[in-house]
Amino acid sequence: MGKSYWMIAESPENFEITKSLGFTLYGAGPKHRRRAERMQPDDRMLYYVKGLRKWTATATVTSRSFEERTDIWAPNRRRDVFPYRVKTAPDIVLDEEDYIDALLLAPRLEYIKRWVPEDWPLAFWDRLHLLPQTDFRLIEGEMRRIVSKK
Repeated sequence: MGKSYWMIAESPENFEITKSLGFTLYGAGPKHRRRAERMQPDDRMLYYVKGLRKWTATATVTSRSFEERTDIWAPNRRRDVFPYRVKTAPDIVLDEEDYIDALLLAPRLEYIKRWVPEDWPLAFWDRLHLLPQTDFRLIEGEMRRIVSKK
């Protein structure tokens, strides 16, 4: 099976926790168990922060999925501990002032074409999305451009 491209849509709180872990771990809840189990080493991940509507980082999956129930993300907020996990390694992590505003790129994505333009944020409502490679490369290309300017 070929490489898959995932978008992780996180709350600001969970994104900060993932960032504090150095983008070395991702966890999915029961709703996305099958998707998490489908993740393989060398799959790519793109982080989107819902409350900000911005893309912030990319990472590469480094392990097969495993189950672990240590409460890491949003502790004490919900019962869901996101037990279906993969290890990851960061690729590009933008500085906060460089986060990419989704309003600038989202209209060009294949992934959101089934939503009417004014409702595109609904495309990113869930936590875990399988993206077309072209969409992933478009956003990551913009990230690389920003990083290379620094």
